Amino acid sequence: MRATCRRGSDPMTDRHQLKLLKKGSRAWNTWRAKHLEKRPNLNGAILREADLDGTDLSEANLFQANLIRASLSGAILRGANLRGADLSEANLFQANLIRASLSGAILRGANLRGADGYGADLTWANLSGATLSEATFRGTDLSGANLSRANLSSADLVGSNLRGADLSGADLNRADLREANLYSATLNRATLRGAVLRGVNFNRADLGEVTLRGADLRKATLRGATLNGSILREANLSGADLRWAQCIKTALNDSDLSCADLKGATLSGADLSGANLSRADLSIVCLREADLYLTQLSEAILVGTDLSGADLRGANFIRATLSGINLRGADLRGANLNGTLLDKNALPDLQG
Repeated sequence: MRATCRRGSDPMTDRHQLKLLKKGSRAWNTWRAKHLEKRPNLNGAILREADLDGTDLSEANLFQANLIRASLSGAILRGANLRGADLSEANLFQANLIRASLSGAILRGANLRGADGYGADLTWANLSGATLSEATFRGTDLSGANLSRANLSSADLVGSNLRGADLSGADLNRADLREANLYSATLNRATLRGAVLRGVNFNRADLGEVTLRGADLRKATLRGATLNGSILREANLSGADLRWAQCIKTALNDSDLSCADLKGATLSGADLSGANLSRADLSIVCLREADLYLTQLSEAILVGTDLSGADLRGANFIRATLSGINLRGADLRGANLNGTLLDKNALPDLQG
């Protein structure tokens, strides 16, 4: 194991501790158990490709340490200071990172599968291409972090802060993101199939060309979010806030948008066939040339809505409010308008 000390750290303390690390985790952990009062000082240490499996490094100072390709499988790093450390391609399988500080750390291509990072600080950390599948990062601060192309499948990210994070191309399939903050995050081309997204804050997030098929987005907030070309087929968006969202050519067929607020949203060319929009607010929404074949719109609010050129065949408008809408060129064949208040001035050029 290559382990040296950088100039600027305490040479006596580091030399002794690095020597112990060379002897392996058993010798190190025995020493730790006998010196509970000591906080290991490994500030700036070079531990490249070091074998640290199962090592107790809790509360250790590893500020700007070089841990490139180090093996830390099952290591205890609880409360450790790893700010600015380089852990590129390191193995942190099932490592304990609870409340560790990794702000600005480099973890490109690192393996954090099954790791526990509850309450850790990973602000502005670089985790591009890292594996975090089945890991726990509940309540973790990942704001500004680079998670592009990272594997977060089945990860626990409940209540985590991902504000402004880059998750482009990331695998978030089956991840639990309940109540997470993804304000202004970038998720273009990410996959979130079967992800749990109840109460997530996606305000102003970039979700372009994202796969969210079957995702649970109940009561999620997506105000001003971009979802152009995304796939949300069979997704649950009941009670979601989609005000002013951009959903151009978005696939929302067979999705549940009941009681959702879509005021001012743009859904031109979107596929909403078979979707449930009952009691949804579609005021000032652009649904130009959208597919609403067999869509449920009972008790929905459509005030100032643009439905020009839309396919509304077999749509159910029972008790819906339709005022000041544009239905020019729309196809209403077989649509159910019973009990609907319809502005007759919007009827010219209807098909059916």
